[in-house]
Amino acid sequence: MKQCLVVDDSSVIRKVARRIMEEVNFEVAEAENGQEALDKCRQNLPDVILLDWNMPVMDGLEFLKELRKDPCGEAPKVIFCTTENDMDHITQAISAGANEYIMKPFDKEIILSKLKEVSLLDA
Repeated sequence: MKQCLVVDDSSVIRKVARRIMEEVNFEVAEAENGQEALDKCRQNLPDVILLDWNMPVMDGLEFLKELRKDPCGEAPKVIFCTTENDMDHITQAISAGANEYIMKPFDKEIILSKLKEVSLLDA
């Protein structure tokens, strides 16, 4: 079973994302901030990470930069899911190693289309 890590400081967003991912047979773990997510990735690397930008302790961009430095850190597909929708943020995310970028609020169709784009779901 493919694994997903949902990283967001909002329990509501984590719950919505979990429900969507479980519907397409992903095993889901959650983290409230980038540091917690990094710790979880170092224990068990997921196939995909749904990542918020603005979080306490360590934000999404810092997390992504740290993840990509790890020996296996290139493996997970990272999809930013954030309210930050200006070109500067998008450019920073892609430059840091994000595979895709979704604007909040998102729905099941948006998530599934991005999973297909990063080859984690059949088209």
